[in-house]
Formats: sequence, structure tokens, C-alpha cells
Amino acid sequence: MKTIETDGITYIEPVHGATNEWYFGLDYEHGDLYEAEEIFREGHVVKGRKLCLVHYPDGQIFFPVPKMEGHYSETPVFFKGGIFIIDVDFPNGLIRIIRFDCNDYQVSTHAELPLSSVKDCYNLQLRIAPLTLSRQCGNEVEIVWPEKLSLSMGDHDSFFMRDGEKLFFSRWHEEGEGVNYKYWEETIVRNLAGDVIETLPGDVMQMPNGEIWHLK
Repeated sequence: MKTIETDGITYIEPVHGATNEWYFGLDYEHGDLYEAEEIFREGHVVKGRKLCLVHYPDGQIFFPVPKMEGHYSETPVFFKGGIFIIDVDFPNGLIRIIRFDCNDYQVSTHAELPLSSVKDCYNLQLRIAPLTLSRQCGNEVEIVWPEKLSLSMGDHDSFFMRDGEKLFFSRWHEEGEGVNYKYWEETIVRNLAGDVIETLPGDVMQMPNGEIWHLK
């Protein structure tokens, strides 16, 4: 048995985005990013969030965004040789996209945006590809960076992936009751104007080599 010193983080999962070498773990002292934002707006101290990266198979541990008062991070993604992490600096009103280089392990600021560029941090997440900062609230998905646009979607839709100018949404359906109850999902593909260009039965996912698979 190999012991991995994660400084108290006892659950890790794969970093999303065409990699099978990297895992991440987070602590949840203030819940998710939006809950931490609410705590800050109420005048309380945000103690920060601990995030670790674990390399497989050697078990090397990295803490690319140190836990810092007033800062809070979100789930990372892998893209073109780097792991990208949202780091929100509440006192200074900034959203930073931090890049951890998977080759030399150096950390740099990839992009920096004013926190005022979003209404709030609800569902603020990084997607790929290209690297995209987005948020979803109700029936609207907002691309915050690198473009700035807002799209309407269905009541049961959830934005989960981007492939160039195609945006992928999962949509769930249900009907009937009891023994006649039926639940199913499909994938809605939209362009950057919000138009539906394709409806696919089942799910779409990105594999570790970057290939996109349609499961139906």
C-alpha cells in the first residue's frame, strides 16, 4: 500500500480534460465557490481553500494555489499540457485563471478578469476546448471568457463541454409514474449564437486521448 500525503484531503478524482495522469482533491471549508462568495459578501472572513494535484503513478503531490485568506478555488481542468484553476480573490475583486505546467511544474497567471464581469460566482467553471470560463444560472448559460456572450437554453439543460464553436448540453426527460416511469437523456449541440444544430440520443464524453465519444 502506498501512502500519499495530501495534507488532510482524503478524496481525489481525475482532472477533467484528456488526461489519465493527474488527479485533484479539494477541501470544502466554506462549501463551493458560490457559498464562499456569500460568506465574504456578508462580511465574514473567507479562510481560503486547499487544492492538491496528485500525479499518477508516482504519487507526487503539488499545491499550485496555496490556501490563502480571501481566496477560493474551483475544480481544475487539463488543457494543452497544463492544469488550469480558477482562483477568485474576493478582497481585490479579481478572477484569476492559474496555469500549472504539467512538464516543469511551474505556476503562472494565464488570465485575469475583474470579479465584476460576472453577476456572481454561481456555477462558475472552466470548460474545454478551447479553455472557456462559463457560468450557468437558471435557463441561461454565460460565456465569460475568452468570448463574452449569453445563451438561453431549455429547462432541463446543463452545459458541460465545448468543442470549438460547438457547445454541448445534456438534457434530461421523464414521464409517467410508478411502473410506467421513464427517464432518459440526450445531448443538445448549439452554436455560439445559441441555435440548436444537432440533437443526439445518449451522452457525449471526451476520452483521455482527447477523442470525443458519443454513447447511445
